[in-house]
Amino acid sequence: MNVVILAAGMGKRMQSALPKVLHPLAGKPLLQHVIATARSLNPTKLCVIYGHGGAAVPSAVHEWGTEAGIAIDTALQQPQLGTGHAVMQALPQIDENAPTLVLYGDVPLTTSASLQRLVEAAGKDKLAILTVVQDNPFGLGRIIRENGEIVRIVEEKDANAEERAIKEINSGIMVIPTRHLNSWLGALGNNNAQGEYYLTDIVAQAVANGVPVVSAHPSAEWEVAGVNSKVQLAELERRHQLNIANALLEKGVHLLDPARIDVRGELVCGRDVSIDVGCVFEGYVELADGVRIGANCVLVNTKVAAGVQIKPFCHLEDAIVGEKSQIGPYARLRPGTELAEDVHIGNFVEVKNSKVAAHSKANHLAYVGDADVGSKVNIGAGTITCNYDGANKFRTVIEDEAFIGSDSQLVAPVRVGKGATLGAGTTLTKDAPAGMLTISRPRQLTIENWKRPVKNKK
Repeated sequence: MNVVILAAGMGKRMQSALPKVLHPLAGKPLLQHVIATARSLNPTKLCVIYGHGGAAVPSAVHEWGTEAGIAIDTALQQPQLGTGHAVMQALPQIDENAPTLVLYGDVPLTTSASLQRLVEAAGKDKLAILTVVQDNPFGLGRIIRENGEIVRIVEEKDANAEERAIKEINSGIMVIPTRHLNSWLGALGNNNAQGEYYLTDIVAQAVANGVPVVSAHPSAEWEVAGVNSKVQLAELERRHQLNIANALLEKGVHLLDPARIDVRGELVCGRDVSIDVGCVFEGYVELADGVRIGANCVLVNTKVAAGVQIKPFCHLEDAIVGEKSQIGPYARLRPGTELAEDVHIGNFVEVKNSKVAAHSKANHLAYVGDADVGSKVNIGAGTITCNYDGANKFRTVIEDEAFIGSDSQLVAPVRVGKGATLGAGTTLTKDAPAGMLTISRPRQLTIENWKRPVKNKK
Protein backbone atom coordinates (compact mmCIF):
# COMPACT_ATOMS: atom_id res chain seq x y z
CA MET A 1 0.00 0.00 0.00
CA ASN A 2 1.07 3.58 -0.73
CA VAL A 3 0.44 6.39 1.74
CA VAL A 4 0.41 10.01 0.56
CA ILE A 5 0.21 12.71 3.26
CA LEU A 6 -0.85 16.20 2.15
CA ALA A 7 1.07 18.79 4.17
CA ALA A 8 1.56 21.77 1.84
CA GLY A 9 -0.89 24.28 3.30
CA MET A 10 0.11 27.66 4.72
CA GLY A 11 -2.22 27.72 7.72
CA LYS A 12 -2.91 31.46 7.69
CA ARG A 13 -5.28 31.24 10.64
CA MET A 14 -2.50 29.84 12.84
CA GLN A 15 -0.96 33.34 12.82
CA SER A 16 2.53 31.86 12.94
CA ALA A 17 5.72 31.67 10.89
CA LEU A 18 5.92 27.96 11.73
CA PRO A 19 4.33 25.71 9.07
CA LYS A 20 0.95 24.51 10.32
CA VAL A 21 1.82 20.81 10.24
CA LEU A 22 4.84 21.42 12.49
CA HIS A 23 2.83 22.89 15.36
CA PRO A 24 2.98 20.54 18.36
CA LEU A 25 0.20 18.38 19.74
CA ALA A 26 1.12 16.55 22.96
CA GLY A 27 4.74 17.59 22.44
CA LYS A 28 4.99 16.20 18.91
CA PRO A 29 4.34 17.97 15.55
CA LEU A 30 0.94 17.30 13.97
CA LEU A 31 2.60 15.77 10.91
CA GLN A 32 4.67 13.41 13.05
CA HIS A 33 1.47 12.02 14.59
CA VAL A 34 0.10 11.32 11.09
CA ILE A 35 3.34 9.70 9.93
CA ALA A 36 3.41 7.46 13.02
CA THR A 37 -0.15 6.29 12.32
CA ALA A 38 0.68 5.72 8.65
CA ARG A 39 3.73 3.65 9.58
CA SER A 40 1.58 1.41 11.78
CA LEU A 41 -0.13 0.22 8.58
CA ASN A 42 3.22 -0.97 7.14
CA PRO A 43 3.03 0.89 3.82
CA THR A 44 5.48 0.00 1.03
CA LYS A 45 5.69 3.68 -0.02
CA LEU A 46 5.24 6.77 2.13
CA CYS A 47 5.31 10.24 0.56
CA VAL A 48 4.74 13.66 2.16
CA ILE A 49 3.63 16.55 -0.05
CA TYR A 50 4.99 19.86 1.23
CA GLY A 51 4.76 23.46 0.07
CA HIS A 52 4.71 26.36 2.50
CA GLY A 53 7.46 26.53 5.08
CA GLY A 54 10.37 26.03 2.69
CA ALA A 55 12.81 23.35 3.78
CA ALA A 56 11.43 23.05 7.32
CA VAL A 57 8.91 20.32 6.52
CA PRO A 58 11.14 18.04 4.38
CA SER A 59 14.00 18.54 6.83
CA ALA A 60 11.81 17.41 9.74
CA VAL A 61 10.44 14.49 7.73
CA HIS A 62 13.96 13.34 6.82
CA GLU A 63 15.01 13.54 10.49
CA TRP A 64 12.02 11.46 11.64
CA GLY A 65 12.66 8.89 8.91
CA THR A 66 16.31 8.64 9.87
CA GLU A 67 15.43 8.16 13.56
CA ALA A 68 12.94 5.44 12.69
CA GLY A 69 15.20 3.77 10.12
CA ILE A 70 12.63 4.08 7.33
CA ALA A 71 12.45 5.88 3.98
CA ILE A 72 9.99 8.74 3.70
CA ASP A 73 9.81 10.46 0.32
CA THR A 74 8.83 14.10 -0.11
CA ALA A 75 7.44 16.01 -3.09
CA LEU A 76 7.04 19.76 -3.53
CA GLN A 77 3.68 21.26 -4.48
CA GLN A 78 4.33 24.71 -5.88
CA PRO A 79 2.03 26.52 -6.35
CA GLN A 80 -0.71 25.02 -4.21
CA LEU A 81 -3.65 24.38 -6.54
CA GLY A 82 -5.79 22.07 -4.45
CA THR A 83 -5.84 18.53 -3.09
CA GLY A 84 -6.02 16.88 -6.51
CA HIS A 85 -3.00 18.84 -7.67
CA ALA A 86 -1.17 17.84 -4.46
CA VAL A 87 -1.69 14.13 -5.06
CA MET A 88 -0.40 14.59 -8.64
CA GLN A 89 3.01 15.48 -7.19
CA ALA A 90 3.24 12.04 -5.55
CA LEU A 91 2.62 9.99 -8.69
CA PRO A 92 6.33 9.52 -9.56
CA GLN A 93 6.99 8.27 -6.00
CA ILE A 94 4.27 5.62 -5.55
CA ASP A 95 3.62 2.07 -6.74
CA GLU A 96 0.92 1.87 -9.40
CA ASN A 97 0.10 -1.73 -8.48
CA ALA A 98 -0.82 -0.96 -4.85
CA PRO A 99 -3.75 1.10 -3.52
CA THR A 100 -3.02 4.61 -2.26
CA LEU A 101 -4.20 5.93 1.09
CA VAL A 102 -4.47 9.74 1.22
CA LEU A 103 -4.02 11.36 4.65
CA TYR A 104 -3.66 14.95 5.84
CA GLY A 105 -0.80 16.39 7.87
CA ASP A 106 -3.14 18.55 9.97
CA VAL A 107 -5.51 15.70 10.96
CA PRO A 108 -3.48 14.05 13.74
CA LEU A 109 -5.89 11.85 15.72
CA THR A 110 -7.14 9.32 13.17
CA THR A 111 -6.59 5.86 14.62
CA SER A 112 -4.91 2.93 12.94
CA ALA A 113 -8.04 0.83 13.54
CA SER A 114 -10.25 3.23 11.59
CA LEU A 115 -7.78 3.41 8.72
CA GLN A 116 -7.50 -0.37 8.66
CA ARG A 117 -11.28 -0.62 8.27
CA LEU A 118 -11.08 1.83 5.36
CA VAL A 119 -8.30 -0.17 3.70
CA GLU A 120 -10.29 -3.39 4.09
CA ALA A 121 -13.40 -1.75 2.63
CA ALA A 122 -11.41 -0.63 -0.42
CA GLY A 123 -9.89 -4.02 -1.12
CA LYS A 124 -7.86 -4.01 -4.32
CA ASP A 125 -10.26 -2.31 -6.72
CA LYS A 126 -12.67 0.01 -4.86
CA LEU A 127 -12.52 3.69 -4.01
CA ALA A 128 -13.14 3.96 -0.26
CA ILE A 129 -13.91 7.18 1.62
CA LEU A 130 -13.81 7.78 5.38
CA THR A 131 -17.09 9.59 6.08
CA VAL A 132 -18.70 10.99 9.23
CA VAL A 133 -22.23 12.12 10.07
CA GLN A 134 -22.05 15.50 11.82
CA ASP A 135 -24.79 17.60 13.37
CA ASN A 136 -23.09 20.76 12.16
CA PRO A 137 -21.31 20.00 8.87
CA PHE A 138 -20.77 23.65 7.90
CA GLY A 139 -17.78 24.21 5.61
CA LEU A 140 -17.28 20.54 4.78
CA GLY A 141 -17.80 18.51 1.62
CA ARG A 142 -21.07 16.57 1.53
CA ILE A 143 -21.45 12.93 0.48
CA ILE A 144 -24.07 12.67 -2.26
CA ARG A 145 -25.78 9.27 -2.46
CA GLU A 146 -28.32 7.83 -4.84
CA ASN A 147 -30.17 4.70 -3.73
CA GLY A 148 -27.68 4.46 -0.91
CA GLU A 149 -24.63 4.47 -3.19
CA ILE A 150 -22.04 7.28 -3.18
CA VAL A 151 -22.12 9.08 -6.54
CA ARG A 152 -20.15 12.27 -5.87
CA ILE A 153 -18.90 14.76 -3.29
CA VAL A 154 -19.85 18.42 -3.36
CA GLU A 155 -17.92 21.10 -1.51
CA GLU A 156 -19.77 23.52 0.78
CA LYS A 157 -19.10 26.53 -1.45
CA ASP A 158 -20.42 24.70 -4.51
CA ALA A 159 -23.42 23.06 -2.82
CA ASN A 160 -27.05 24.09 -3.20
CA ALA A 161 -29.45 24.39 -0.26
CA GLU A 162 -30.60 20.77 -0.52
CA GLU A 163 -27.03 19.48 -0.60
CA ARG A 164 -26.02 21.66 2.36
CA ALA A 165 -28.74 19.96 4.42
CA ILE A 166 -26.87 16.64 4.11
CA LYS A 167 -25.02 15.73 7.33
CA GLU A 168 -22.71 12.99 6.02
CA ILE A 169 -19.38 14.64 5.30
CA ASN A 170 -16.19 13.73 3.52
CA SER A 171 -13.19 13.59 5.83
CA GLY A 172 -10.85 13.82 2.83
CA ILE A 173 -9.23 10.53 3.83
CA MET A 174 -9.63 7.92 1.12
CA VAL A 175 -8.11 4.81 -0.42
CA ILE A 176 -7.79 4.97 -4.21
CA PRO A 177 -6.98 2.23 -6.74
CA THR A 178 -3.70 3.72 -7.98
CA ARG A 179 -3.92 2.41 -11.52
CA HIS A 180 -6.76 4.91 -12.15
CA LEU A 181 -5.06 7.90 -10.55
CA ASN A 182 -3.18 9.14 -13.63
CA SER A 183 -6.29 9.36 -15.79
CA TRP A 184 -8.60 10.61 -13.02
CA LEU A 185 -6.24 13.35 -11.88
CA GLY A 186 -5.48 14.33 -15.46
CA ALA A 187 -9.19 14.89 -16.10
CA LEU A 188 -9.72 17.19 -13.11
CA GLY A 189 -10.91 20.73 -13.76
CA ASN A 190 -10.87 23.82 -11.58
CA ASN A 191 -14.19 25.33 -12.56
CA ASN A 192 -15.37 25.79 -8.99
CA ALA A 193 -15.73 28.47 -6.34
CA GLN A 194 -12.10 28.19 -5.24
CA GLY A 195 -10.49 27.67 -8.64
CA GLU A 196 -8.76 24.52 -7.36
CA TYR A 197 -8.35 20.93 -8.51
CA TYR A 198 -10.36 18.94 -5.98
CA LEU A 199 -9.35 15.37 -5.24
CA THR A 200 -13.00 14.73 -4.37
CA ASP A 201 -13.96 15.13 -8.05
CA ILE A 202 -12.45 11.72 -8.78
CA VAL A 203 -15.47 10.17 -7.07
CA ALA A 204 -17.77 11.08 -9.95
CA GLN A 205 -15.15 9.75 -12.38
CA ALA A 206 -14.97 6.46 -10.49
CA VAL A 207 -18.75 6.10 -10.72
CA ALA A 208 -18.63 6.86 -14.44
CA ASN A 209 -15.90 4.22 -14.90
CA GLY A 210 -17.84 1.59 -13.00
CA VAL A 211 -15.40 1.55 -10.07
CA PRO A 212 -17.33 0.86 -6.84
CA VAL A 213 -17.29 3.73 -4.31
CA VAL A 214 -17.68 2.59 -0.71
CA SER A 215 -17.32 4.14 2.74
CA ALA A 216 -16.08 3.36 6.20
CA HIS A 217 -16.53 5.29 9.42
CA PRO A 218 -14.17 6.20 12.27
CA SER A 219 -14.96 5.25 15.84
CA ALA A 220 -15.35 8.91 16.85
CA GLU A 221 -15.92 12.25 15.15
CA TRP A 222 -12.72 13.73 16.58
CA GLU A 223 -10.65 11.25 14.54
CA VAL A 224 -11.18 13.34 11.40
CA ALA A 225 -10.92 16.78 13.04
CA GLY A 226 -8.32 19.01 11.42
CA VAL A 227 -6.34 21.97 12.73
CA ASN A 228 -6.70 25.36 11.07
CA SER A 229 -6.30 27.66 14.06
CA LYS A 230 -4.81 27.80 17.53
CA VAL A 231 -8.32 27.37 18.92
CA GLN A 232 -8.75 24.08 17.05
CA LEU A 233 -5.24 23.00 18.08
CA ALA A 234 -6.10 23.61 21.73
CA GLU A 235 -9.37 21.69 21.37
CA LEU A 236 -7.60 18.68 19.87
CA GLU A 237 -4.90 18.85 22.55
CA ARG A 238 -7.52 18.49 25.27
CA ARG A 239 -9.30 15.74 23.33
CA HIS A 240 -6.05 13.83 22.90
CA GLN A 241 -5.11 14.26 26.56
CA LEU A 242 -8.54 13.03 27.64
CA ASN A 243 -8.08 9.96 25.43
CA ILE A 244 -4.74 9.29 27.15
CA ALA A 245 -6.26 9.87 30.59
CA ASN A 246 -9.11 7.46 29.89
CA ALA A 247 -6.63 4.81 28.73
CA LEU A 248 -4.65 5.26 31.97
CA LEU A 249 -7.81 4.99 34.05
CA GLU A 250 -8.76 1.79 32.26
CA LYS A 251 -5.36 0.38 33.24
CA GLY A 252 -5.99 1.16 36.91
CA VAL A 253 -4.06 4.44 37.30
CA HIS A 254 -5.64 6.78 39.86
CA LEU A 255 -5.93 10.24 38.30
CA LEU A 256 -7.34 12.76 40.75
CA ASP A 257 -8.68 14.79 37.81
CA PRO A 258 -8.47 13.27 34.29
CA ALA A 259 -8.91 16.75 32.80
CA ARG A 260 -5.68 17.99 34.40
CA ILE A 261 -2.88 15.78 33.11
CA ASP A 262 -0.60 16.28 30.11
CA VAL A 263 1.32 13.42 28.51
CA ARG A 264 3.72 14.58 25.81
CA GLY A 265 5.29 11.27 24.93
CA GLU A 266 4.77 7.84 26.50
CA LEU A 267 3.74 7.24 30.10
CA VAL A 268 3.96 3.65 31.34
CA CYS A 269 2.43 2.91 34.74
CA GLY A 270 2.39 -0.09 37.05
CA ARG A 271 -0.35 -1.01 39.53
CA ASP A 272 -1.74 1.40 42.11
CA VAL A 273 -0.08 4.49 40.67
CA SER A 274 -1.60 7.80 41.80
CA ILE A 275 -1.16 11.09 39.91
CA ASP A 276 -2.41 14.38 41.31
CA VAL A 277 -3.53 17.37 39.23
CA GLY A 278 -1.40 19.53 36.94
CA CYS A 279 1.35 16.99 36.20
CA VAL A 280 3.24 16.94 32.90
CA PHE A 281 5.03 13.89 31.49
CA GLU A 282 7.41 14.34 28.55
CA GLY A 283 9.38 11.82 26.52
CA TYR A 284 9.43 8.31 27.99
CA VAL A 285 8.37 8.15 31.63
CA GLU A 286 7.99 4.93 33.62
CA LEU A 287 6.21 4.77 36.98
CA ALA A 288 6.41 1.43 38.79
CA ASP A 289 3.89 -0.06 41.23
CA GLY A 290 2.64 2.17 44.02
CA VAL A 291 4.26 5.39 42.85
CA ARG A 292 2.55 8.57 44.06
CA ILE A 293 3.03 11.83 42.15
CA GLY A 294 1.99 15.04 43.88
CA ALA A 295 0.39 18.03 42.21
CA ASN A 296 2.14 20.13 39.57
CA CYS A 297 5.17 17.92 38.94
CA VAL A 298 7.07 17.67 35.64
CA LEU A 299 8.78 14.38 34.71
CA VAL A 300 10.90 14.14 31.56
CA ASN A 301 12.49 10.87 30.36
CA THR A 302 12.53 9.52 33.89
CA LYS A 303 12.17 6.08 35.52
CA VAL A 304 10.63 5.88 38.98
CA ALA A 305 10.82 2.60 40.92
CA ALA A 306 8.14 1.02 43.10
CA GLY A 307 6.84 2.78 46.21
CA VAL A 308 8.34 6.19 45.45
CA GLN A 309 6.58 9.34 46.61
CA ILE A 310 7.19 12.50 44.61
CA LYS A 311 5.72 15.45 46.47
CA PRO A 312 4.24 18.53 44.77
CA PHE A 313 6.13 20.95 42.54
CA CYS A 314 9.10 18.71 41.63
CA HIS A 315 10.95 18.65 38.30
CA LEU A 316 12.73 15.46 37.22
CA GLU A 317 14.60 15.14 33.92
CA ASP A 318 16.64 12.18 32.62
CA ALA A 319 16.71 10.74 36.12
CA ILE A 320 16.38 7.34 37.79
CA VAL A 321 14.69 7.12 41.20
CA GLY A 322 15.12 4.00 43.34
CA GLU A 323 12.47 2.14 45.31
CA LYS A 324 10.73 3.79 48.27
CA SER A 325 12.54 7.07 47.80
CA GLN A 326 10.96 10.40 48.70
CA ILE A 327 11.37 13.47 46.54
CA GLY A 328 10.35 17.04 47.28
CA PRO A 329 8.39 19.13 47.58
CA TYR A 330 10.09 21.65 45.31
CA ALA A 331 13.00 19.37 44.41
CA ARG A 332 14.81 19.21 41.09
CA LEU A 333 16.58 16.15 39.68
CA ARG A 334 18.59 17.11 36.62
CA PRO A 335 20.02 14.84 33.88
CA GLY A 336 22.32 12.09 35.07
CA THR A 337 20.78 11.72 38.52
CA GLU A 338 20.60 8.14 39.80
CA LEU A 339 19.08 7.53 43.21
CA ALA A 340 19.17 4.13 44.91
CA GLU A 341 16.63 2.71 47.36
CA ASP A 342 15.11 4.88 50.11
CA VAL A 343 16.87 8.12 49.20
CA HIS A 344 15.33 11.35 50.49
CA ILE A 345 15.73 14.48 48.39
CA GLY A 346 13.85 17.26 50.15
CA ASN A 347 12.55 20.75 49.54
CA PHE A 348 14.67 23.04 47.39
CA VAL A 349 17.35 20.42 46.81
CA GLU A 350 18.90 20.12 43.36
CA VAL A 351 20.79 17.03 42.19
CA LYS A 352 22.69 16.89 38.88
CA ASN A 353 24.79 14.15 37.25
CA SER A 354 25.18 12.37 40.57
CA LYS A 355 24.73 8.92 42.06
CA VAL A 356 23.28 8.63 45.53
CA ALA A 357 23.37 5.24 47.27
CA ALA A 358 20.68 3.72 49.48
CA HIS A 359 19.26 5.40 52.59
CA SER A 360 21.05 8.72 52.07
CA LYS A 361 19.35 12.07 52.67
CA ALA A 362 19.56 15.66 51.53
CA ASN A 363 16.45 17.11 53.08
CA HIS A 364 16.83 20.87 52.76
CA LEU A 365 18.29 23.57 50.51
CA ALA A 366 21.27 21.75 49.00
CA TYR A 367 23.04 21.39 45.65
CA VAL A 368 24.59 18.02 44.81
CA GLY A 369 26.31 18.19 41.43
CA ASP A 370 28.80 15.80 39.79
CA ALA A 371 28.98 13.73 42.96
CA ASP A 372 29.14 10.10 44.06
CA VAL A 373 27.36 9.80 47.38
CA GLY A 374 27.54 6.59 49.42
CA SER A 375 24.86 4.98 51.57
CA LYS A 376 23.45 6.36 54.82
CA VAL A 377 24.93 9.79 54.15
CA ASN A 378 23.31 12.87 55.66
CA ILE A 379 23.75 16.12 53.70
CA GLY A 380 22.82 19.12 55.81
CA ALA A 381 20.89 22.21 54.79
CA GLY A 382 22.77 24.73 52.68
CA THR A 383 25.42 22.23 51.51
CA ILE A 384 26.93 22.82 48.07
CA THR A 385 29.27 20.66 46.00
CA CYS A 386 31.35 23.29 44.24
CA ASN A 387 31.89 21.34 41.02
CA TYR A 388 32.71 24.10 38.51
CA ASP A 389 35.80 26.30 38.41
CA GLY A 390 34.52 28.47 35.59
CA ALA A 391 36.01 26.28 32.87
CA ASN A 392 35.91 22.62 33.95
CA LYS A 393 33.78 20.40 36.18
CA PHE A 394 35.10 18.05 38.86
CA ARG A 395 33.57 15.29 40.97
CA THR A 396 32.98 15.04 44.68
CA VAL A 397 33.03 11.67 46.46
CA ILE A 398 31.21 11.24 49.76
CA GLU A 399 31.68 7.77 51.22
CA ASP A 400 29.21 5.71 53.26
CA GLU A 401 27.82 7.03 56.57
CA ALA A 402 29.40 10.46 56.23
CA PHE A 403 27.68 13.41 57.91
CA ILE A 404 27.89 16.77 56.17
CA GLY A 405 27.05 19.65 58.47
CA SER A 406 24.83 22.52 57.38
CA ASP A 407 26.17 25.32 55.19
CA SER A 408 29.21 23.34 54.03
CA GLN A 409 30.95 23.83 50.70
CA LEU A 410 32.81 20.88 49.17
CA VAL A 411 35.25 22.23 46.59
CA ALA A 412 35.81 19.49 44.02
CA PRO A 413 37.77 17.40 43.38
CA VAL A 414 37.51 16.28 46.99
CA ARG A 415 36.68 13.13 48.95
CA VAL A 416 34.91 12.69 52.27
CA GLY A 417 35.95 9.41 53.88
CA LYS A 418 33.65 6.74 55.32
CA GLY A 419 31.98 7.83 58.54
CA ALA A 420 33.58 11.28 58.40
CA THR A 421 31.84 14.33 59.85
CA LEU A 422 32.09 17.86 58.49
CA GLY A 423 31.26 20.55 61.01
CA ALA A 424 28.65 23.11 60.04
CA GLY A 425 30.03 25.93 57.92
CA THR A 426 33.04 23.97 56.66
CA THR A 427 34.66 24.85 53.35
CA LEU A 428 36.38 21.63 52.35
CA THR A 429 39.28 21.99 49.90
CA LYS A 430 41.21 18.86 50.92
CA ASP A 431 40.06 15.29 51.52
CA ALA A 432 38.36 14.67 54.87
CA PRO A 433 39.71 11.54 56.63
CA ALA A 434 37.38 8.64 57.37
CA GLY A 435 35.79 8.52 60.82
CA MET A 436 37.02 11.92 61.91
CA LEU A 437 35.59 15.43 62.43
CA THR A 438 36.82 18.07 59.99
CA ILE A 439 36.11 21.76 60.58
CA SER A 440 37.38 24.75 58.65
CA ARG A 441 35.47 27.65 60.19
CA PRO A 442 37.49 30.37 62.03
CA ARG A 443 37.46 30.78 65.82
CA GLN A 444 34.44 32.71 67.09
CA LEU A 445 35.18 36.23 68.34
CA THR A 446 33.12 38.79 70.27
CA ILE A 447 34.06 42.46 69.75
CA GLU A 448 33.51 44.46 72.91
CA ASN A 449 32.17 48.03 72.84
CA TRP A 450 31.05 47.65 69.21
CA LYS A 451 28.04 49.70 68.23
CA ARG A 452 25.70 49.00 65.35
CA PRO A 453 25.56 51.87 62.83
CA VAL A 454 22.42 54.01 62.94
CA LYS A 455 20.75 55.86 60.15
CA ASN A 456 21.58 59.56 59.94
CA LYS A 457 18.67 61.89 60.57
CA LYS A 458 17.78 64.21 57.69
